[in-house]
Amino acid sequence: MKRQFFNYILLLFLFACATLNTNAQSIQVEAKLQDYTIKIGDQTKLFLVVHKGIKDQVNFPKLADTITGKIQVVSANKADTAFDQNDKTKETITQSYTITSFDAGAYTMPPFEFGSTAGVIKTNELSLQVQTVKVDTTKAIYDIKQPLVVTYGFLDWLRDNWIWVLIGLIIIGLIVGVIYYLWKRPKGQPILQITKPSVPIHIIAINKLQELRGKKLWQQDVKQYHSELTDIIREYLEKRYNVKTQETTTDEILWALKQRDITDEYRNILQRLLVMADLVKFAKEKPTPADNERSMDDAIEFVLKTQVVDTPKPITDGGSIDGAV
Repeated sequence: MKRQFFNYILLLFLFACATLNTNAQSIQVEAKLQDYTIKIGDQTKLFLVVHKGIKDQVNFPKLADTITGKIQVVSANKADTAFDQNDKTKETITQSYTITSFDAGAYTMPPFEFGSTAGVIKTNELSLQVQTVKVDTTKAIYDIKQPLVVTYGFLDWLRDNWIWVLIGLIIIGLIVGVIYYLWKRPKGQPILQITKPSVPIHIIAINKLQELRGKKLWQQDVKQYHSELTDIIREYLEKRYNVKTQETTTDEILWALKQRDITDEYRNILQRLLVMADLVKFAKEKPTPADNERSMDDAIEFVLKTQVVDTPKPITDGGSIDGAV
């Protein structure tokens, strides 16, 4: 029994080792340089490349500001991912770094370590040769030359600022043009405003009634005739007595006019006129030609009898009538 258990554990261990070995073989890392030889102070790029399956987890190493103490990391660029065209389950991730060195010599960068599910995977070593700038010692050494004196005249300034000069000239020209126009333009003559006298409301109503009579509408459409007739009277009442007449019934209009200065005679004329129109419009009453003409006569008489009478203004002291003194 114990021997079987031991064999079972041994099989599990061998399977795990095989799995880890397979994962390790499926993940490959490498390091390479853009230039393996540079001049002192020049820059080159370090590439860390991982070839792996898309489901494998790999952690890139975190580089410090310097490598081996002499090689400095200037910047870390964004990682680039490319998929294998023949096998879509594999991908290649490339992380690049810009590096430089200010000390001449040959430097070896140790392997870079990547963390993965299969354990730590190391890259190859890299060698960077940093060369000094060759100086010809056979020639004499001269002092640094002094700055050259360059004259900067008006034409040079105008060449550098011609846009602003042009804009300034345009603005000045516009200002001068506006001043000249305002100075030379003809002086306008004062305009006399003629105020037309307002037409009294009763004149407006009488004119509309006479126009309606002239159309002889009741001979063609008696309903339309009485509708237009009462619309004219309602408009007159609204302006004359300041009461609401639109979209109101005859009873509401008569009730609103109870407190107005209208005699019973003219109130009865108005009531007869409005009631006749209601019978024609709503009860389909067919009035005689005499009734139609009577409604028009009642409307004209009501307007004429209830018109606003202008009272003459009193004569002030020192005034005169017809030139009399």
